[in-house]
Amino acid sequence: MRFLTAGESHGPRLTAIIEGLPSQLPLGKADIDPWLKKRQGGYGRGRRMVIESDEVQLMSGVRGGVTTGAPVTLDIENRDHRNWTEIMDPEAGNWPRKKALTDARPGHADLTGGIKYRHKDLRDVLERASARETAARVAVGSVALKLLGELGIEGANFVRRLAAVEVDSPFSWEHLDAIENSDLRTWDEGAAAQMREQIDRAKESGDTLGGILEVRFRGLPVGLGSFTHWDRKLDGRIAGAVMSVQAMKGVEIGRAFENASRPGSGVHDALYLDPAKGYRRETNGAGGLEGGMTNGEELIVRVAMKPIATLMRPLPTVNVVTHAASDAARERSDTTAVPAAGVILQCVIGWVLAEAVLEKFGGDTLPEIQERVAAARAYAAQY
Repeated sequence: MRFLTAGESHGPRLTAIIEGLPSQLPLGKADIDPWLKKRQGGYGRGRRMVIESDEVQLMSGVRGGVTTGAPVTLDIENRDHRNWTEIMDPEAGNWPRKKALTDARPGHADLTGGIKYRHKDLRDVLERASARETAARVAVGSVALKLLGELGIEGANFVRRLAAVEVDSPFSWEHLDAIENSDLRTWDEGAAAQMREQIDRAKESGDTLGGILEVRFRGLPVGLGSFTHWDRKLDGRIAGAVMSVQAMKGVEIGRAFENASRPGSGVHDALYLDPAKGYRRETNGAGGLEGGMTNGEELIVRVAMKPIATLMRPLPTVNVVTHAASDAARERSDTTAVPAAGVILQCVIGWVLAEAVLEKFGGDTLPEIQERVAAARAYAAQY
């Protein structure tokens, strides 16, 4: 299974093509649009989220509400493109370009991308490097989450920390409704109130805030991924997917950083045998992965997101055309996108897991895969 996305932040649309989905998977707009809406939500977002109201159009590979086995094409219109039609015109002759970006913004891909691809108008870098691209990946990931859901695999995402405010209470799957109803994706309303105060202060001063997200999955069968080659280890694949999301700068599985300061006897998860249910662990310090493979426990992934690099109180920079000192350009942006980032991360991790499911169990149709997953669970329970 694989996918490609295309499109720019202010271009006419974002497009994604998914290849390798099994047939007979129930799929429609109602499975994708709610995820696109959640990606646009959260306290601290900017005006772009008001302009855009993302909806997907299923252009191929789905008929009568189920996948056919053919490539699935997803299309998301950029409604703001009407204000950028001339600026983003792909035809020759659009020179001098309006809204050319020549003051490189610190913390962005602008300067490095301009050097790499030899652009002096750094908008040619900005437009694809923008986090707007994640709308397409959320659409793709929501399809993967639909497949996982049909196999009894459930995910969750929430804010563990925003700036200096941390949610200390343990997560429970009973918190899901509270998380979904929170504009800061947390069940702890006391922490949420402090987060809003920090966001308001940062907005007033033209600054931005980062945080830590947590994503969990339960119901994963034993043995997704492999220890046999470096590029098949699920730890590495998940970390790679997570770190490919804009502004993500750190990842841990389980309590990895805390474990680094503990002795081994306080880190590893002892094994017990339940005659009725099979092997079990009373702890989950490994975060659901051992030897690059799922071990049947909850998958726990935590990710550090840096503050958004677009500041309304811009940092010093250099103009790449005149080489004169300047202030970084002010582009429309958010004060924070931490709550929305968890939605994106659940989708990209969900894709990696769905990919691993199909690698292990194969099958051209959903019923075949469901049968094989059920058989694998039964085998693990009596092993």
